[in-house]
Amino acid sequence: MLSALILGVCLSLAPASAEARQPQDANGLPPVALATLSAQAQSTHGLVFKGGPFPYDKDGTVFGNREKLLPAKTRGHYREYTVKTPGAKNRGARRIVCGGEPPTQPDTCFYTADHYASFSRIVP
Repeated sequence: MLSALILGVCLSLAPASAEARQPQDANGLPPVALATLSAQAQSTHGLVFKGGPFPYDKDGTVFGNREKLLPAKTRGHYREYTVKTPGAKNRGARRIVCGGEPPTQPDTCFYTADHYASFSRIVP
């Protein structure tokens, strides 16, 4: 009985298998396929590459990366865009943040559903 309990504890403390871990990029950010994001996120992503028009005045403004969750870049590298949230009376918490010049051809984009508490790198 004691050996079964010890085995159970050891198994629960064992690291997850490589297959169970979510892949991450060099900055520790997990990828998210664009096709798996909401229709609103896909639409916002498309608007970034078209240069707008954007529905919110704040869209396209500099994102300061104060949380330091994205790769360190010079100020002005990142710009933020609102992902509409159905039913929200304000901008909601969902954003796409893209980096690169010109803004209509960013090097990379990131998605956050929790107002910058976490990010995933958007992949095609």
